[in-house]
Amino acid sequence: MNAPHDIAALGMAQAAGRIARGEMSCAEYARALLDAIARTRDSNAWIHVDAEGLSKAAAAADREPAARGPLHGVPLAFKDNIDVAGLPTTAGSPALRGHVPRTSSAIAQRLLDAGALALGKTNLHEFALGITNDNAAFGAVRNPHAPDRIAGGSSGGAGAAVAALAAPAAIGTDTGGSVRIPAALCGVAGFRPSTGRWPTEGIVPISTTRDTPGAIARSVADCALLDAVVTGRAARGTADRRNLARQGARVVHEEPLRGLRLGVPTRHFWTPLDDDTAKAANAALERLRDAGAEFVRCEVDDVAALTAATGMTIARYETLPALRDYWSRHGLAFDFDALVARIASPDVRHAFEGLADASAPTLGEYRRATRELRPALQRAWRRCFESNRIAALVFPTTPLPAARIGEEFVRIAGELSPVFPAYIRNTEPGTVTGAPGLTIPCGTTSAALPVGLAIDALPGDDERLLRIGIAIEQALGSELRRG
Repeated sequence: MNAPHDIAALGMAQAAGRIARGEMSCAEYARALLDAIARTRDSNAWIHVDAEGLSKAAAAADREPAARGPLHGVPLAFKDNIDVAGLPTTAGSPALRGHVPRTSSAIAQRLLDAGALALGKTNLHEFALGITNDNAAFGAVRNPHAPDRIAGGSSGGAGAAVAALAAPAAIGTDTGGSVRIPAALCGVAGFRPSTGRWPTEGIVPISTTRDTPGAIARSVADCALLDAVVTGRAARGTADRRNLARQGARVVHEEPLRGLRLGVPTRHFWTPLDDDTAKAANAALERLRDAGAEFVRCEVDDVAALTAATGMTIARYETLPALRDYWSRHGLAFDFDALVARIASPDVRHAFEGLADASAPTLGEYRRATRELRPALQRAWRRCFESNRIAALVFPTTPLPAARIGEEFVRIAGELSPVFPAYIRNTEPGTVTGAPGLTIPCGTTSAALPVGLAIDALPGDDERLLRIGIAIEQALGSELRRG
């Protein structure tokens, strides 16, 4: 008999393998996860969990004579801006309360078609427009490592649920770092695929240029398996499913660290840093150097200026047209003033008001951002890789660990900064270029708060990035892995 807590601690591929081998029933696994959700309810990670619906779906999966796919019977969490048929999609806001889509998003449908079950919908920063997940409508998500600290955002509920062993993996969204920031602050792995690699249909949007769904899991191998499922590369046969704990690595093969050239962009991504974050990240580089990796000091030309001039202009210009399109696809009447009036979080309401006032980007500014500045950043990104002959950039995912809930300003090496720009500083440039990115736990601070190491690659180089991530995760040591 499997102990419920031990079952809940399984990684996604481990659980799928046990189910495939007949060592655990789908119903048994679903019950263990529902128990874990109940035990960790104080984290406020969830907006909606349909325990009865999940139990019925798990029982039905146990009755099926043949496995439907590589994730057969494995419940996954979905951020509550991602449509799952029959479950509410609120985007963390009263403005969408009562909205229950009849069809699933493209990303959810691919995973459900692979046999996954919907575990529930996780909390987020309202409309995904923030990084603290301090949501005035559904409450602040609490970091499983320190309840007075933020879980990060905007996919904070997803990060907290996976870190608290209440979900084996979760699907979030990442526009400026919203998958990797909470994964890093909660001490788990996070993967942002290249923009366009994973489908965005059926997701409450921010930016058509920058949005993508992504994965939060307890290992890079599980992120790689999710990517293989979404992109159609994962095997469907029962024989292959029995070894799913290794399939994530096998799908993308292996990448030896010895002789691998990794770029260390010191000027923007490593300066300034919180002292404990710098110590943990540098110690991780030393372990990787001992494993044979080679580090090259490098810079992405004008990365700070180009990101600042491009990222928010694109996102702010695209938000309202994208939201109107989502409302229209669901047969909802879009009333901007009524929407703003129902937003609960003051910071998000202020951001929405700025989409329609004199501060909103003009068409000319948007065209310059998309046609001149973004391509310039993409060229600088590629030039850094090619001139230094590197496979990826490595840097701390966030310049500091999780702040206390409610803090509006933080200090990094003595410098005061508003919370939002402080946390997206290192993750945003890659999102503007459309690059894939990973975060991997690399240590903790003196207060036992997790620190994440980011690895960014060239757009389209997702499979090699995942190979590198698996090798780095292994080299950093099992004590840093969860599940």
